[in-house]
Amino acid sequence: MMKDMGTTTLLPVGEYLSRRYRPDREYVDGQLVERNVGEYDHARLQGLVFAYLLRNERKWSIRAVPECRVQVKPARYRIPDVCALRTDSPIEQIVETPPLLCIEILSPEDRLSEMQGRIDDYLAMGVPYVWTIDPRMRRAWVTTKDGAHEAKDGVLRAGEIIQVPLAELFD
Repeated sequence: MMKDMGTTTLLPVGEYLSRRYRPDREYVDGQLVERNVGEYDHARLQGLVFAYLLRNERKWSIRAVPECRVQVKPARYRIPDVCALRTDSPIEQIVETPPLLCIEILSPEDRLSEMQGRIDDYLAMGVPYVWTIDPRMRRAWVTTKDGAHEAKDGVLRAGEIIQVPLAELFD
């Protein structure tokens, strides 16, 4: 997004897709959105979640992918911290087929309204499970089209397919 004398110029989607950003940025209705990344707690937990899913790919018939662009709407691209794709879904450089699971790890700067916007986008796209994990509070939530609930029993689930004990991520 570029600003000029109080006006906002929207970036065309083709221009967004043709550029590389470091760190990568989301694209929401013509505007670039910076992601909160780079802190140890966030990066460490992201790596542990990805590694856990990766170790269980064959067992759960998934493909785990960190920080891959997901087109949730024609002019909206999100970048979940980690997602799990079904093995029978097509291999897409930019994911257009709804993943089985999108995972967002909270950073101190994350705002609830912005995180809820991401979650709503994933659900509207058809993602059946969204996990939100807070590394500082050591708490996690599972959101589906039926609502959100905290993983109070200490296990994150994506239906009967994926089960991840929080203790293995936080220890």
